[in-house]
Amino acid sequence: MPDPAPAPADAPVLLVSDHVEGAVHVLTVPDGTVRARLTGRHLSEHAGFLALPGGRVACVDDRRGELLVLDPFGDRLVERAVPVAVPAEHLACDPSGRLLAVTTGLGRNAEPWSDLLTVVDLATGEAARVRTRVGEPGVTVLGGDDPLVVLRHREPGAFAAHRFADLLAAPPGCPAVTALALLPLPDDGHGDAQEPGTGEVFAATGEGVHRARREGDALVAGPPIPWDAPARGWYLRLDPRRPALWSTLRGGAPDPLRWPEWTNQAWRHDLATGRTVRTGLGPGLVFRLALARHHTAFTRIHPDGDELVLLGADDTVRRVPLPAMDGAPRRGGTPWEGVQRRAVAASPDSGWVAVTRGGHGEVHLVDAATGEEAARLRPGTPLMHGGHLALRTRGDGADGDPVGR
Repeated sequence: MPDPAPAPADAPVLLVSDHVEGAVHVLTVPDGTVRARLTGRHLSEHAGFLALPGGRVACVDDRRGELLVLDPFGDRLVERAVPVAVPAEHLACDPSGRLLAVTTGLGRNAEPWSDLLTVVDLATGEAARVRTRVGEPGVTVLGGDDPLVVLRHREPGAFAAHRFADLLAAPPGCPAVTALALLPLPDDGHGDAQEPGTGEVFAATGEGVHRARREGDALVAGPPIPWDAPARGWYLRLDPRRPALWSTLRGGAPDPLRWPEWTNQAWRHDLATGRTVRTGLGPGLVFRLALARHHTAFTRIHPDGDELVLLGADDTVRRVPLPAMDGAPRRGGTPWEGVQRRAVAASPDSGWVAVTRGGHGEVHLVDAATGEEAARLRPGTPLMHGGHLALRTRGDGADGDPVGR
């Protein structure tokens, strides 16, 4: 399909990735017109979409081993393609959106096996690969005059800081690199965020959210943020609408066969005031979340019925039933192996929320203000396993969160 004509500056655009089928669809919102389509592109669902300035997004094609920079508002969808190491685990950039880092990890394997880290300078086109440590590392990129790549390792847990310039200057052959600074963490870290205004990095662990800031060539730990609940978050993201962290706290028996009994709470910590708010979401599977103009959106999967949960800025909760999925997780099985799932997306500058219906090739477009489904988009592929989504407007500020989602 040819590249699209430029989109209106104020029109939201939805990127829909079918990582199983190998397609990326670009749709206008709310009418669902297909503006562009990429085929033969199997994007990493785990690394997700990274918001860049100007409404652009970065993502990783796990089959071709390429970092893609997509401009859904321009006259050429693929702005840049850079070879990177895969399977892509996590993707992040510095606050300017120029310097990117891609870590590798599990892929379709029983355990992490790759220790390769790729760094890319989008302004110059330079890229380099180095070896760090096997173990599904998270990553953030601190900006400033001497940017740092901060890896979050597990077992043993640690923040590991590297100078971006040193990594980019590494010789060919994927040499092993030694961290400039290390800061111990619990071994069970999972979930990363950065607050560009302060340069703090955060990691979700069983104990709570650990934090650190740069001081010269070292990382200095700040006071951890407790979950204040008999549960923990496995996902962490910055709210670019205000300085806050969001997560979903999962509680209950760790046995994945008992997933319908898992408890879920929305967790929000205001970084300016230090106030934490928790809101019950209901039992079942809840994971990633999306940030709309005045709402935070969650999908909840449960054998008794799925729903979109919309949490308002005033902490009111609206629940929107979602049609069942053929092949959905069932009692007696796990919620993520060989089953259909849902992806959710929103833009901080829009009231629309998009939710996929895995295996059915459908995307529900919901007005967050009313909870009404305004359209059901059908991009043209099945969206097995739920696919992945990103909703952007050209200047929505989503790039204020410099970690892939």
